[in-house]
Amino acid sequence: MGRHGKGLRGGFRIVSTLVTGGTGFLGRRLVERLLAAGRPVTVVGRTPAPDLESRGVRFVRASLDDAEAMRAACAGIETVFHVAAKVGVWGRYDDFFRTNVLGTRALLEGCRAHGVQRLVYTSTPSVVYNGRELAGADESLPLTTACPSPYPLTKAVAEREILAANSATFRTVALRPHLIWGNGDPHLVPRVLARARAGRLRIVGGGKNRIDMVHVENAVDAHLLAESALSGEAPRTAAGKAYFITNGEPVVLWDWINLLLQGVGEPPVTKHISLGSASILGAVCETLWRVLPLKTEPPMTRFIASELAKDHWFNLSAARRDLGYAPRISMAAGTAELIAHLRAAANRT
Repeated sequence: MGRHGKGLRGGFRIVSTLVTGGTGFLGRRLVERLLAAGRPVTVVGRTPAPDLESRGVRFVRASLDDAEAMRAACAGIETVFHVAAKVGVWGRYDDFFRTNVLGTRALLEGCRAHGVQRLVYTSTPSVVYNGRELAGADESLPLTTACPSPYPLTKAVAEREILAANSATFRTVALRPHLIWGNGDPHLVPRVLARARAGRLRIVGGGKNRIDMVHVENAVDAHLLAESALSGEAPRTAAGKAYFITNGEPVVLWDWINLLLQGVGEPPVTKHISLGSASILGAVCETLWRVLPLKTEPPMTRFIASELAKDHWFNLSAARRDLGYAPRISMAAGTAELIAHLRAAANRT
């Protein structure tokens, strides 16, 4: 995948790559895969990574919205994987805009200045948030312009600008991986476990909503396949398009959470709160956190209430057709591996 570029090795031309957010959960897995393929890697991040630098990674310590640093980082690069973002369900819009939009614009300018050939953007399915059930949704849904969370709004702006930048000489694609999980996940699973152990987890709504997730290794596969789809002499179908990326196995959210809890020896979640009550609670929390203001994250927001109660699973037909994407690690296999990993970690403490 994507092994055409400067320099020859094993009969393939090796492509130089830049990974923003290369020290994060998905970004580091991607960097590891690129290094294993013998590819030159530059990482942009704010946290030093001496272990990566000792393996030959060029590390650029900078914020995404540092235009001068982004321009310098793009020198000599052929493929950019833009993974970094400010994530979260709560915070000041300006903070999200600075990283997710201004940072993306700085990176695009750096790509243009140095003739980068292709850019794979890590977007999110929440860019099509509309407050309704999303069951088998596809890429025809419009990008959101009204959402009670700044993260989807700013990611939607960035995705729109990245796809608009696509041209014959600079090919771009956006991937929308949904709820990335797996061993080493620092966000999704630890948060669920912490709230459950604190007795603060409630089933929102009827508890039968189905969701899609994606194992981190499947997400890495999708990024490398997307790079390949942008490569070659002739324009490829994927250029200028967005794709949902999931395991392709929708699960009942609360059944999966309880399976995970049971696997690590925790009691299941049984207490319920209606979607209406959760939404009202979320609105109250948002007001309090905005007025006071509080630096922590609210225990509930309107966006969280909607995500925990409604269907959000997606049609993978386009990714399968245009990228050749086929999830390798199933939900069952990945969940069993994750439970074993969590148990082993608990035994070490």
